[in-house]
Amino acid sequence: MRRHAGTAVAAGLLMVLVTGCSSDAGGAAPAGTESPSRTATGPAPSGSAPPAKGSVRVAGTVTEDLKSPWGLVALPDGDLLVASRDEGTLTRVDAQTGRKTQVGSVPGVAPGGEGGLLGLAVSPDFAQDRQVYAYFTTESDNRIARLRYDEKKPAGQQIGAPDTVLRDIPKGVVHNGGRIAFGPDGMLYAGTGETGNTGLAQDRESLGGKILRMTPDGRPAPGNPAADSVVYSWGHRNVQGLAWDSAKRLWAAEFGQNTWDELNLVRAGKNYGWPEVEGKGGRAGFVDPVAQWRTDEASPSGIAYAQGSIWMAGLRGERLWRIPLAGETSSAAPEAFLEGDHGRLRTVLATGGGGLLLVTSETDGRGSPGPGDDKILRLEVR
Repeated sequence: MRRHAGTAVAAGLLMVLVTGCSSDAGGAAPAGTESPSRTATGPAPSGSAPPAKGSVRVAGTVTEDLKSPWGLVALPDGDLLVASRDEGTLTRVDAQTGRKTQVGSVPGVAPGGEGGLLGLAVSPDFAQDRQVYAYFTTESDNRIARLRYDEKKPAGQQIGAPDTVLRDIPKGVVHNGGRIAFGPDGMLYAGTGETGNTGLAQDRESLGGKILRMTPDGRPAPGNPAADSVVYSWGHRNVQGLAWDSAKRLWAAEFGQNTWDELNLVRAGKNYGWPEVEGKGGRAGFVDPVAQWRTDEASPSGIAYAQGSIWMAGLRGERLWRIPLAGETSSAAPEAFLEGDHGRLRTVLATGGGGLLLVTSETDGRGSPGPGDDKILRLEVR
């Protein structure tokens, strides 16, 4: 099992003491025996069914030696774009050969703590507009901008100036959210954090601690709970995972504080409880998660949907979770794979044929990098 260095553990413990929370800092994975799968600790999500019997195999390494990778998207031709949180750069990766080409940087990125260049999304009309969307931290806020990607320009100069579509998302040393994705409805969704200021999550006027839904131009999307607001749901602590299942239902992964991390089924206008409730509280007016984990087993970042399940990357937990779905609930207890094998896991991306790409996160200052870190791994799952 892969271990963090002692200095990394001390830094992780210091972060927990300072913030009083389980941020994406995490720490060393708990000591234990490696196993190909493990059931989540605590109450089983939606019943007491045993874990589903699946398998995950690392089929190969797409590329390696990435610096603080965070967002990952696939281009229409199958190549990948990966964002460096700390360097503010975008790198194109040939999905067949692994060759890396830095295509440009995003001006104004101010990395620090959990902030920097975070999530990426590709315009649904990329073939015509060549727009890539980025969620990033500046000196004053978190914001979402679109950038034209001109592949005809020289390498390193292919990313145009950012055209900001949404600004004034609260920023903090921790809990910046950062995941963005276009939904099946063509709208742009964003997961945000409450920056450590817990009151923002319940403040309907704040963009912090929310899931946002907007048009590609950053305007409130038709059908939002309030016609003049991009706020779609609230009561979130720090959302870093967004994915849609085959029935176009939205799922989100969320960091808990000291007890429970969550996987939520997200609906418009619903309140997911933070800071009044962490995990399954059963309280009127708040939506309980479909699944929950102890924070040392998960600290979830990216998620993806493939083969009837949500797949969730764990930072502190250093494992990939599978949550089999049966409509709006889980059909079996979550199952863990790759426990401790590749360190902290940041982003999961579904590929054609039911496979996954998995991004490690050891070079973000909180891991213990080994040779070749960080990497994009190609997984075969069933």
